[in-house]
Amino acid sequence: MGRADEDVRAPRDISLIVDLFDLAENLPANQRLLGLDLGTKTIGLALSDVMLTIASPLETIRRTKFTADAEQLLALCARHEVGGLVLGYPLNMDGSKGPRAQASESFARNLQRLSDLPVALWDERLSTAAVTRTLLEADASRRRRAEVVDKMAASFILQGALDRLGYGR
Repeated sequence: MGRADEDVRAPRDISLIVDLFDLAENLPANQRLLGLDLGTKTIGLALSDVMLTIASPLETIRRTKFTADAEQLLALCARHEVGGLVLGYPLNMDGSKGPRAQASESFARNLQRLSDLPVALWDERLSTAAVTRTLLEADASRRRRAEVVDKMAASFILQGALDRLGYGR
């Protein structure tokens, strides 16, 4: 028996950070994927349809502390019947891991302590730049861009993953 101050939860035998195809293959019927664009101040969110073909911007969470952010995220997952997460993985242009990629890995590992939702890391290089360019081309104001860029980037990330799944079937 463990002491009261010890964490006596059984260690997880498997990692919930998974390959994108494994995530989709093991997704229960009629479950969606949630795409995340993890920033230092916000988390952009996008939701797939149940057929895993279309990503739509959902909302942006203002980051506070990890536990509060995770609770808000997991509540949205429950509300929208999400069966897995696609987390943007901002690798450097040469493919190496920088501080932001390490922060994404850390976020995924910490989330595993609170949820059994599997997480796939998806290369998101230049996603925010692509979305910003699109918003500029649409003549969106600076204020409007600031309001939507994170959830649009999450949608861009998730759509890339969904497109890859579609080509892999």
